[in-house]
Amino acid sequence: MLDSTPERPLPQVISVAELNRLARDLLERSLPLVWVAGEVSNFKRYESGHCYFTLKDAQAQVDCVLFRHRAQLIGWLPQDGAQVEVRALATLYEARGKFQLNVETVRRAGLGALYEAFEKLKAKLEKEGLFDPARKRALPRFPRAIGVVTSPQAAALSDVLTTLRRRMPRLPVIVYPTPVQGEGAGARIAAAIALAGERRECDTLIVCRGGGGIEDLWAFNEEDVARAIRACAVPVVTGVGHETDFTIADFAADARAPTPTAAAELATPNRADLGKLMGQFGHRLLRVVRRGVEARMQRLDYLSRRLAHPGERIRNQLAELRHLGSRLFSAWRRELEDHGWQVRELGLRLAASAPDVAALAREGVGLARRLRESARRRVEAAATMLARLDAHLKHLGPRSVLARGYSITETADGGIVRDAARLAVGRDVKITFARGWADARVKRTGR
Repeated sequence: MLDSTPERPLPQVISVAELNRLARDLLERSLPLVWVAGEVSNFKRYESGHCYFTLKDAQAQVDCVLFRHRAQLIGWLPQDGAQVEVRALATLYEARGKFQLNVETVRRAGLGALYEAFEKLKAKLEKEGLFDPARKRALPRFPRAIGVVTSPQAAALSDVLTTLRRRMPRLPVIVYPTPVQGEGAGARIAAAIALAGERRECDTLIVCRGGGGIEDLWAFNEEDVARAIRACAVPVVTGVGHETDFTIADFAADARAPTPTAAAELATPNRADLGKLMGQFGHRLLRVVRRGVEARMQRLDYLSRRLAHPGERIRNQLAELRHLGSRLFSAWRRELEDHGWQVRELGLRLAASAPDVAALAREGVGLARRLRESARRRVEAAATMLARLDAHLKHLGPRSVLARGYSITETADGGIVRDAARLAVGRDVKITFARGWADARVKRTGR
């Protein structure tokens, strides 16, 4: 009889490489970038540029790898026995199944506190406006003297002097010696900068030292140095450490150079470049002078062609005067002839427009006669009209009507009575006749 129990699915089988890859992914996702402190041992750097070492403490150790492109950014390499802090990613080397740290950067143990102090001071001074670009001064193009604040025993001083000697051999250099490392170095550097500002013996001040770790350059990260740079009466150029090193003094300075040599180059013009520039100016000046001389020579030739003997000029002017006299006489004669024609024309027009006095007199006599005849007829017509109007007036006048037997009845107040209904019995009236008048009293009215 067959077993009817169903078979369970077999677990998935994976390879060792897949297992290590899963373990690596799990580690990298679970552990972010962390700072790990320990002692370096078995440090080896291969021809490829990659570095391998062990980081250990009293209880454990871990393998570390620092790849070439990361090592180039550090600027220094740890040695066996050095106490360091590494920023690394925990991972698994799949090929051998080995746990390790992929290091991104390395710093000496204890530098974390220095970096924190650096950032804190930088933020404080930046808030005060100490690093404001508007406060930075331009470096003089042609300084009369250069001041250098550094240690007399420092290689940086030799680099600066060599560069200045090469670029501007006759330029005076004033060294303000001061320690650049160790306890109290910051205060000494600030005092040297203040001294240079008070003396004003130079036009540009270089503050420099060679490369080193952050603890070696720490004197240039002190607040006294930054404030002394800003208070200095002359522009300050810093050249501290290497190109990747930045200090508080660099932010406060008027100009920052990556190295002491670069600071010397930034503070002074190059004699060779000035020589080339002077040569160019000389050629340009020569061309300008040559063009000016040529232009003046052409001008001289032109003036020489215009230059004539005084006698010849007098003869020419006399000929010109005779010509102008001839033109003046001709113009005067033409003008006189024109005026003569105008006078004759005006005379003819005046003669044509002169009045005929006899004719006008005869016309005046005729007009007077016509005026008298017209006045007589007008008077006769007016008299006839007046007589006719007088007859009409007399015919229409009230006296003519009264003469025909009519009369005018008036009330006591002078009103004309046209309707008997307006008269009351017993009322006094006045009756006017063609000749005379009479008072009467109304006894009776009717229609």
